[in-house]
Amino acid sequence: MKFMKLGTRQDTFYTEEATRSLASEISSDLEIRINGITYLLHKFALLPRCGLLQRLCSGTPEPTTVTMELHDIPGGEEAFELCAKYCYGITISLSAHNFVQAYCAAKFLRMTESVDQGNFVLKLEAFFNSCILEGWKDSIMALQTTVKLNEWSENLGIIRRCIDSIVDKILMPPAKCNYLVTKTLQVRWSYTYTRPGFNKHEQSVPKDWWTEDISDLDIDLFRCIITALKSTYMLPPQLIGEALHVYASRWLPDATKTRPLESSEPREVVSDKESQRRVLETIVSMIPVDRGSVSIGFLLRLLNTANYLATSPATKAELIRRSSVQLEDANLSDLLFPSHLGQQVYDIDSVVAVLESFLVVWRRVSQEASVEESQVVASIRRIGKLVDSYLQVVAKDPDMPLSKFVSLAEALPDVARRNHDELYKAINNYLKVWLISHKKKVRLKV
Repeated sequence: MKFMKLGTRQDTFYTEEATRSLASEISSDLEIRINGITYLLHKFALLPRCGLLQRLCSGTPEPTTVTMELHDIPGGEEAFELCAKYCYGITISLSAHNFVQAYCAAKFLRMTESVDQGNFVLKLEAFFNSCILEGWKDSIMALQTTVKLNEWSENLGIIRRCIDSIVDKILMPPAKCNYLVTKTLQVRWSYTYTRPGFNKHEQSVPKDWWTEDISDLDIDLFRCIITALKSTYMLPPQLIGEALHVYASRWLPDATKTRPLESSEPREVVSDKESQRRVLETIVSMIPVDRGSVSIGFLLRLLNTANYLATSPATKAELIRRSSVQLEDANLSDLLFPSHLGQQVYDIDSVVAVLESFLVVWRRVSQEASVEESQVVASIRRIGKLVDSYLQVVAKDPDMPLSKFVSLAEALPDVARRNHDELYKAINNYLKVWLISHKKKVRLKV
């Protein structure tokens, strides 16, 4: 991370109760109040560099101590103190962590060239352009800090410039506008990539090298970057999908290890789930339309999480639709996600919903073509094999209602099965579990 140091004087600010003062033989003649903190400072140091303070002090007799309130300064007392120390020549260290608050505060105080040559704003802009925007993690860190000063950052163009810098680096061509990250490209900035088995000092840069770092961002900023990337049409949809997968893994709960929602949960937990719902719904809205841009397993996990978080019906419907389009790509483990609504272990309702959505399209295709066409038949038989394998597993759940088991078994058309051997195995499993469970209940009654 890049740093910029300004000033040479030792820091002599000290605190006494709620008052910040500067150790000096000269009496204070400028009192500034910010959010419960009072600063006792000097006009001679601040006024020559701060256009706002010049205006507020204009017309005041020179010996008079001026008192003013600056509660609305962006960044609060921390940002103001950086500006004040700059005016006194006290050493300050600037980085991507505190640049945004310092820049917004300096703009607020009008520390521009029209007030004093080589002023704070000019130095901050030079640091922003030559260091922060040139660095990968610096750009991301600066963008991340804009969340607390969103309106100021937006108006001053900080957000747009950070996003442009990040997007440009993601699209950095190795040669002749080729967007792919190949062995010939060596990224000049540090990035995070912690996938198992990957050593970035010994291997070529992976195509998704950028996904992990941008997952640190707030969902709105993440969405802006993904939207900008999608608008360029320079990245394959699978890379966009991978970025969504990394972000979801970072910010969404693992619904396979959580309990169902309960109305008795504390308010703060519910609020957190509301935030997670928003993240999930935003991710779903950003999934590329291309089939296979994300895996069927990822879509079904999102659906399972959507059930756990009780997201909007529209989001669930979209996930069901998208999952049904890729249902043929699913394997058994993809379908074995837990239920959060009933007593049974597995969420058979969602599997039925996805299957029914698939069948709506399949029936339309099969009517347009001959039912004997190999591709159409092969498609439904792959689904039939998958469903029967799933039924064999869920049949072992003692709390699985018979109605749901039968509903899924009967949902498939006759052509989906060459024979019913696998279905009979599922029925046999269900009856065995039912008999064992029934005998236990009889013993308990006795």
